[in-house]
Amino acid sequence: MGSDTTEAADAPPSPQSIKVHLQMCTELIKFVSRASKILPEIEASRPRCSSGLESLCIFNNAIVKAKSILQYCSESSKLYLALTGDAILSRCKKSTKLLEQSLSEMQYMVPVMLAAEISQLVADLREARFSLEPSEEEAGNVLKDLLHEYMYESGPTTDNTLKSIRVAMLMLNITTPKALLIEKRSIRSLLDQANDSEQSKKKILFFFLNLLNKYAKRILKDKSDYDSVPKHEDPLPTSNEEPPDELRCPILSRLMYDPVVIASGETYERMWIQRWFDEGHATCPKTGKTLSHFSLTPNNSMKDLISKWCAKSGVAPSKPNMRAVRPHTWEISSVSIDSFGSSMNDLRLPSDFTNSSLGSSDSLSPKSPPKYANVISPVCPLESLYGLELLSWESQSVVVENVGEVLKHEDADQGLKKRTCYEKFVGPLMGFLNSAHESQDGKAQILGCRLLSTFLKKFSSSATRCLDDNAYELLASFLTTDASREALSILETLSSYNHCQYKIAASCALGLIDMLNSENRDLLETSFKIIYNLSGNDNIRPLFETSKLIQGLVPLFQDTYLARQSLSILKNLCSSEDARLYVAKTDGCFASVVKVLESDDAEDQEHALAVLLSLCSQRSQYRELVMSEGGIPDLFSISINGSTKGKMMASELLRILRDEFQEAAGETTPPDIDVVIYGGNDSTERGRKLPAKGRGILGKLFYKISPAMKRKK
Repeated sequence: MGSDTTEAADAPPSPQSIKVHLQMCTELIKFVSRASKILPEIEASRPRCSSGLESLCIFNNAIVKAKSILQYCSESSKLYLALTGDAILSRCKKSTKLLEQSLSEMQYMVPVMLAAEISQLVADLREARFSLEPSEEEAGNVLKDLLHEYMYESGPTTDNTLKSIRVAMLMLNITTPKALLIEKRSIRSLLDQANDSEQSKKKILFFFLNLLNKYAKRILKDKSDYDSVPKHEDPLPTSNEEPPDELRCPILSRLMYDPVVIASGETYERMWIQRWFDEGHATCPKTGKTLSHFSLTPNNSMKDLISKWCAKSGVAPSKPNMRAVRPHTWEISSVSIDSFGSSMNDLRLPSDFTNSSLGSSDSLSPKSPPKYANVISPVCPLESLYGLELLSWESQSVVVENVGEVLKHEDADQGLKKRTCYEKFVGPLMGFLNSAHESQDGKAQILGCRLLSTFLKKFSSSATRCLDDNAYELLASFLTTDASREALSILETLSSYNHCQYKIAASCALGLIDMLNSENRDLLETSFKIIYNLSGNDNIRPLFETSKLIQGLVPLFQDTYLARQSLSILKNLCSSEDARLYVAKTDGCFASVVKVLESDDAEDQEHALAVLLSLCSQRSQYRELVMSEGGIPDLFSISINGSTKGKMMASELLRILRDEFQEAAGETTPPDIDVVIYGGNDSTERGRKLPAKGRGILGKLFYKISPAMKRKK
C-alpha cells in the first residue's frame, strides 16, 4: 500500500508533454491532480470498515492507472496514439468512472469538510466529457484506412500510401526533422517494451517505422503540400436547399470542392476521380467509355457556380474526405489498446516491410537467429537491413552475416539496377558498425566490415558516395582491432576513387603508416596499395606525416617485393621538396634506394632510378649522395645492360652527375677515364681523359668506373 501511495502521490505529466489527445489528457490531469491532493487526507481519516479500505485501494489504483494513461500519451508514438485513439478514449472514461465510484463510496466515511470536497469532485467527474480532437481522429482514420487496404492481396498504391502518411504526419504535427526523430525514437521505445505475445502490435510499429524511413524526408521537404492535405471534413450543408445535380460529383453525389474535367468531358471531384484512376480504371465512371488520356483539367466555370450557390445558400464548401468512400469493415476495440493488435492479424504488408524488418514471429525472437536466413529479401538483400537497429544485438549480427553471404553471390550488374536498395543501406550498417566498435565486439566488427567491403566492390563509385566523414573515422578506428584486415580492404577500394582519397588521408593517414610496422604480410601489402594510391594525389600529400612515413619504409627495403612498393611510394612523394629533404636526411633511406640498383630485376632498377632522378635533378647535395653511396658503377652497368627505359634514365643520371663533376673540378671530362653514355640502341661515345691533378674525390669515383664496369660485363 505504501508504495502505491508514493506512486500515486507523484505529480502527473504536464499538458505541455502530451503528444496526442491533449484535450482529453488535460481534463484527466485536472482530475488526477485533485484526486492526488485529497488522497493523503482520506488515508489520514482511516476509513476502517472493510468496504472503506477496499474503496480506498480502488481509488488509489484508479489514480495510478490514470497517470499511466497520461504517461503513455506523453511518451508513446504519435502515429500509434492516433491509430488507437478510440482505445485511449475508452481508458480515460473508465479511469474517471473508477475515480467517481470509489470516491462516492468513501464520501460518507470521512469528516464533513473532506466529504464536501469529495462530493464536489464526484459531481465534476460525472459531468466530464471526453472526445477525440477532429484532426487527430482524422489522422487515426487515415491510418486505419491504410492498414485496412493491406488486408487485401492487392494492397494500396504507392501514391495512396504516400498521401496517407503525409496526412497523418501533418495532422499530428510531425513536420520538422526534430519531430520526426522523436517519433522514430518513440516507435523504437514501444518496440523495446513490447513482449512476445504482442506480435501484431510489433508488426504495426515496424510498418510505421518503415513508412517514416521511406517517405518522411520527402514529405518534410514538400511544404507546399500542406494546404492541399485533406483535413477534418466539415459538416455537410445544414441548409434545407440541396445542391443541384450538376454541382455534385457523380461518384459520391456530393457538392464538389475542386471540380476537374476528364477526357470524356465529364466533371468530377479531383480527389475521387484521381482515386478512380489510381485503382487502375481506364474508363469514365459515368459513361463507361475508355479514356484516351488521364489528365485532369480544372473546371473554373463549375467552381464559380459552386461558390455562388454556396454564398446564396449560406453554406461553406467542404474539402472531400477519403473516409466517405467506404466504411470500415473492422473497428478498434474500445476496451483496451492491447486488443487492437488482434484485429490486425490479417495484415498483408508489402515485402519491403515483412521480409526485411518484420519477418515472422520467430524471427523477432533472439533465441532463433538461424531463421533470419529465411527473411533475407530475394529481390534486394540490402533491403533486409532496414530496421536493423530494432533487433536484438545477436540477431543483428546474424542478419549482417547472412546478407553478406547473399550479396557476395549476387550479380553486380543486376544489383546496380536496384539503386534504391543500397542508397538507404549504408546508414543501418554504419550504425551496426558503430555499436560493434563501442561494445568492442570483434566478431561483429569483422562481419560488418566484410559486408561493407563486399557492398563497395559490387556497386563501385556510386556506393562510395554514401559514406560520410564519420564513416571514415570509424574505419580508421578499426585499424587497431581484429577487423583491421577487413577495414583495410574497404580503404583499398575507396582509395581508388579521387573523391574518397582526401577523407581517407584526413582520417586514416597515421593509422596506415602505423600498419607498416605490422608483421602480417597481407596487412602490409594492402597498406602499401592504399598509401601508394593516396601518395599520387598532390592535394592530399600534405596530410601525411612524411618523415614518419619515410622512416617506416626504410626497414622494408630488405624485402624485394616490399622494396619495390616502397620505391613506388617514394617516387610519388619526391615530387615535394619536403619529402626529398626527408629522403636525404633519414638514416639508411638514400643508401637503400641506391642499393636497389644492384638488383637483377629491371622493374626494380627503374623504380630506383626514377627516385634518384627526381632527387638529383633538384640539388647538388643529392647528386653527391649518389656518388658517395657508390652508385656510379651500377648506373654505368644499367646504361649498357638495362631495359630500354632503364638505359635512358641511367644515362640521364650519369649526364647530371658528370655535369656536377665538371662543375666541381672546373675541368672538362676526365681524359684518362672511359665514360660511356647511352645514346640509343648500342651507340656509345667515348669521353676524354681527365688529368690526375683535377680529379679530387669525384675524380677518384669516376676513376673506378672502367674496371668495375668491365667486371660486370
